[in-house]
Amino acid sequence: MKTALTIAGSDSCGGAGIQADIKTMTMNGVYAMSAITALTAQNTTGVTGIMEVTPDFLIEQIDDIFTDIRPDAVKIGMVSSSGLIRAIAERLTYYEAQNIVVDPVMVATSGARLISEDAIATLVECLLPIASVVTPNIPEAEVLSGMKITSAEDMETAAEKICQTYHCAVLLKGGHSLNDANDLLVYDGKHEWFSGRRINNPNTHGTGCTLSSAIASNLAKGFDMKTSVLRAKEYISGALEAMLDLGKGSGPMQHNFALTGEFAKENV
Repeated sequence: MKTALTIAGSDSCGGAGIQADIKTMTMNGVYAMSAITALTAQNTTGVTGIMEVTPDFLIEQIDDIFTDIRPDAVKIGMVSSSGLIRAIAERLTYYEAQNIVVDPVMVATSGARLISEDAIATLVECLLPIASVVTPNIPEAEVLSGMKITSAEDMETAAEKICQTYHCAVLLKGGHSLNDANDLLVYDGKHEWFSGRRINNPNTHGTGCTLSSAIASNLAKGFDMKTSVLRAKEYISGALEAMLDLGKGSGPMQHNFALTGEFAKENV
């Protein structure tokens, strides 16, 4: 069985972070492992507390994974401090990790910055150059490219700039009221548009985590970049279309929408 590692924070309500990543990786047919960067106290209405691990403890987790069950792909989610980012980059470089998917969680949908300028600078300096693909949304791509994005043409310009600067593939997600959720993949000199449709489901907690984990899973299984993105988008659409409705806020998707069999039955 192919394997994948998520390096991210824990989401106590299970809709995002390592919980979403593990569910997604499992449903996409790989063995999931995790190195936890932080514990969070949160639910569908918001985050009430964050407790980071130390860089040394994060390194210990990564070392124990790579020296025993080596991952075929690595997904990196929200990491909010420079020390943790440097620790991740150093260990992944040391182990010559492959198929690294970076979800650069920097800017909330509201436009608010989620990590410090110092941490963003470290992410740009240390993580993006070792990434196979980076998956920014529109606000994050504006930070990475240094330009305003207001059209499909701007998306192409920004993604190409990020790709050329950091020498990695770029999946620029076209949500945030732009381009009807069409996503743009720039890699190896190619521009590939993935047509999307907006699914009328307000419960979108963890969509970024889920998409990047699904991409990592497919890369781990040996699919090429374009096919991995296409399969990941199909998976996330299915999870949204299942219309799970939990919690008082923006709830989680149904990651196990395609799970069938005796052990998945709800009723006796």
